[in-house]
Amino acid sequence: MQQYFTTWATQGVFGHFKPLVESPLPTWLDADARASDSIAPIVGALPSEVAVMETLTANLHLLLSAFYKPDINGRHKIIIENQAFPSDHFAAESQILHHNLSLRTSLVTIESSGLPQAALSTSHILSIIEKHASTAAILLLPGIQFYTGQYFDIPTITKTAQAAGIFVIWDLAHAVGNVPLKLHDWNVDAAVWCSYKYLNAGPGAVGGLFVHERNSQVNSEAGELTFANRLSGWWGSSKASRFAMDNKFVPIPGASGFQLSNPSILDITSLNASLEVFAKAGGMLPLRERSVRLTAHLEVLLQNMNAYCAKRFEIITPGDKDQRGAQLSLKLQPGLLDTVMEALEERGVVVDERRPDVIRVAPAPLYNSFEDCWLFVEAFNEALHAAEKQ
Repeated sequence: MQQYFTTWATQGVFGHFKPLVESPLPTWLDADARASDSIAPIVGALPSEVAVMETLTANLHLLLSAFYKPDINGRHKIIIENQAFPSDHFAAESQILHHNLSLRTSLVTIESSGLPQAALSTSHILSIIEKHASTAAILLLPGIQFYTGQYFDIPTITKTAQAAGIFVIWDLAHAVGNVPLKLHDWNVDAAVWCSYKYLNAGPGAVGGLFVHERNSQVNSEAGELTFANRLSGWWGSSKASRFAMDNKFVPIPGASGFQLSNPSILDITSLNASLEVFAKAGGMLPLRERSVRLTAHLEVLLQNMNAYCAKRFEIITPGDKDQRGAQLSLKLQPGLLDTVMEALEERGVVVDERRPDVIRVAPAPLYNSFEDCWLFVEAFNEALHAAEKQ
């Protein structure tokens, strides 16, 4: 970060084109491309299929504006899960309303076949796809569900939906940097993510977007380069044309062509620092191996708590390691959440809550230890007892 501040202090606007002497940072013009190159192996994509840009919901709207072209007499439905993260739900709703369609007829929500907060089976999801195969335009699902921590079968669901003619978008907010992804090999149409969870870039940091190479080609019509169905801004034009100021848009092939404005270099710099740590750790495979062991260790410790505590929570995240990432979601008995969270904070434990009654615990393999898992369970035990006394 200091290198960035020094560049800004000593070079000003020239930082766009001129790197600081003896600085490891690229020019501002090239900073987003370096981040895209670094994150491509984390999401299993070609560098040209990835753009580091905007925030998750903004990127989702950009994808929907490009690929959601509803026909009320044909494909017009967006399929999402009933417990989708609210911003995804709002984005889908607003896109449908933007096209003057009815939420009653154009929004399909996948309801759990069990309890309201239960995991969704792959077979149930596929049955909904089959039911709406001829009228669905978009399938929007999370790679990992934010509330339950369920890791969806991305390749199977993608293949089935595409066979039905449905364009598939994945929200990878809780998957990127958490589990190995193979977006290109899985033939995923498009995806979005944020970088302030497992990618460690800080709250509100720059997000990312994936568009499979087959969906982002540049066409030549009458000697002009065009890209159909895409909103445009100057950062989506070729580097050579950006500062020409001649109002001639030269679209970049690939995901970078979806960029609108130049990204915050402060955000890009913080993300690049985190991505360097991922590279030094050997990438996603060794991190995932350690993550599986950490979460399994945490699970066993929780399952072996005394009977008093065991009656006051349940793990709602799937027990199969292939159906979850690092996160375990602990559903508390009604009325315990506020007191338990306060007691954990007093003991120096930082975990996340999701109302009405879930605590999300995710040992991160980059910096958490097996001892941390044990210390959490000790603090959780004390917090449950403290809550019962209230």
